[in-house]
Amino acid sequence: MPDLIRFKVSGTVQGVNFRQATKKQALALGLRGWVSNSPDESVEGLAVGSQEHLEQFRSYLKQGPPHANVAKVELVQHQTGISEEQAKQALDGRDGFAVVR
Repeated sequence: MPDLIRFKVSGTVQGVNFRQATKKQALALGLRGWVSNSPDESVEGLAVGSQEHLEQFRSYLKQGPPHANVAKVELVQHQTGISEEQAKQALDGRDGFAVVR
């Protein structure tokens, strides 16, 4: 059963290709979810996958792409061992990993 995280990344994370790079990393790890810019100039998102891959993803979020300057990664929500139905509901019908505008 997969785990789910909701995250918020603060710092210089908008206008530096953070969302596209995050999508690429998530897909490489086989994660499902989404990432979006927030009005407060942070980036937020949701990811579903194995505990191991989510840990690798969280490590990536702390660094981000080359032009990003990550000040803080906040884990807003963390659920372990969710059902596929719960995952589908959290993903709001999305497949793969999406950049939400």
